[in-house]
Amino acid sequence: MTLDISLIRSQFPALAGETIFLDNPAGTQVTEQVLKRINQYLVETNANTHGAFATSAASDAVLAEARAACADFYNASRPEEIVFGPNMTSLTFNFSRSLARWMSPGDEIVVTRLDHDANITPWTMMAEDRGCNVRWVDFDIENGTLRLDSLEAALAHKPKLVAVGYASNALGTINPVKQITQMAHDVGALVYVDAVQYAPHGPIDVQDLGCDFLVSSAYKYFSTHVGVLYGRYDLLDELTAYKVRPAEDQPPDKFETGTKNHEGIAGVLGAMEYLEWIGKTFGNVYTEKYQERFQGRRLELKKAMAAIRAYEYEISRAMISTLKGISGVRTYGLDDVREIEKRVPTFAFTMDGYSPLQIAEILAEENIYVWDGNYYALAVTERLGVEQHGGMVRVGPVHYNRVDEIERLGEVLSFIALR
Repeated sequence: MTLDISLIRSQFPALAGETIFLDNPAGTQVTEQVLKRINQYLVETNANTHGAFATSAASDAVLAEARAACADFYNASRPEEIVFGPNMTSLTFNFSRSLARWMSPGDEIVVTRLDHDANITPWTMMAEDRGCNVRWVDFDIENGTLRLDSLEAALAHKPKLVAVGYASNALGTINPVKQITQMAHDVGALVYVDAVQYAPHGPIDVQDLGCDFLVSSAYKYFSTHVGVLYGRYDLLDELTAYKVRPAEDQPPDKFETGTKNHEGIAGVLGAMEYLEWIGKTFGNVYTEKYQERFQGRRLELKKAMAAIRAYEYEISRAMISTLKGISGVRTYGLDDVREIEKRVPTFAFTMDGYSPLQIAEILAEENIYVWDGNYYALAVTERLGVEQHGGMVRVGPVHYNRVDEIERLGEVLSFIALR
């Protein structure tokens, strides 16, 4: 069964108006279930953890259920492999500090020019602090794909850590993370994956990928401003956490410094419940594909993300057709519909005669919300030579967007082209 977009959109209060939200790579709208969970937490269970009274026990139960749900979403081997934090960036800086204790002067670290800066600067700063060498992996500027020959050259230096994105937040490219992880492990490197841009668009299975760490931000998949990190339990157990002295010594608690964003984490549980509903309602065609490996909520979440992925192929085809049909528009990254499976529906373009900011402002006047600039993918815009010209326009539909919204974007862009 294909997605019933009208039914899906009814789950998102913000979508009741006329605004076309194509700013989703920077943050999606939230579902009714997320709002319900937040409100329920604040009204019924608002207390700090590990107390000897009812609301504290209820708060503990909500956080534990959210952690278990995120473990199911990632297919982690146990809930204790899930660490909550403010966002992907903050979690990565925190873990770079812990991982720095394992680094020595002269050690090698690998980052890529296709990544968001949150998966670059924490590691380059760690390298500076510890006297490590940084190796950069390049990408093909013609199609936005990571150059595996450049990765092989970097791996020849036996790095201790490889940081890579699952999907580019600028160009939409999906990297072959499983292959990259195996290549890195073959030379003894740990692998840290930024899955922020991929998480709203497809199934994640950290056990199949084999990565050591994987992190995303839940506000990119219909929830609250909370970061969700997976780490192999043996690594989390061995790593030193920077924390106050009375705090827990066992993972994941030892990494969740201070009082957590409880209501935000409750909202993450709401998002998982929404996605589980997607799986049960629209994902039955994928049951056979996943039922041998997954059961219960894990099965429904994989079915949900597969159904979302399939629908977004249609959206991506519409976006490619629209952008390529407008005079003066230059797209960046994969723009061949035959390679649609190699990308998420995150697109970047420039337009002759207009700065990206001007395009974004004109679209905003038409209630079409998009981003302009570099979206913290500074290495990408520098490599493409567009940073000094204001970067690019970024449009990023998700599964609640309709094809007619893409057509409306095309109408406005065509009007701009004719000015």
